[in-house]
Amino acid sequence: MATLIQGSLDARGLRFALVASRYNEQACDRLLEAALATLRERGAAEESLTVVRVPGAWEIPAAAAALARAGRHDAILALGVLIRGETRHFDLIAAGTARALQELAVSSGVPIAFGILAAENAAQVSERSGGSLGNRGGETAAAAIEMARLRRAL
Repeated sequence: MATLIQGSLDARGLRFALVASRYNEQACDRLLEAALATLRERGAAEESLTVVRVPGAWEIPAAAAALARAGRHDAILALGVLIRGETRHFDLIAAGTARALQELAVSSGVPIAFGILAAENAAQVSERSGGSLGNRGGETAAAAIEMARLRRAL
């Protein structure tokens, strides 16, 4: 029989850093609140939670890299909101941010949970930050917990 290794949703004893954009602040605040609520519900202690606010999504990878280098957190959550506009700016920020966070997770070994919404319009953001489609902040927190546990198991 094969050996199965997987994480769990028990946040007790784990340390988390949440890097959240201030751009599109109301939606980012809803993502952050849901992420923090999920971490707390799953047993994370208040003193094990660090929130870092950055100007926009583009700045998230730099802050996450500093946190990963510091080695004080079991997982990092990246939370932000991008809404497509009339220029290529959206595509550049979305692709660059995703690539940088993926590379950081692999190179540092610290799980980075990706909670950056890249939406076509404000209605899509609203639906995914507490609307009828749930809140990606809470989902991001659950992924961070599971990956932090998996990392410890590996």
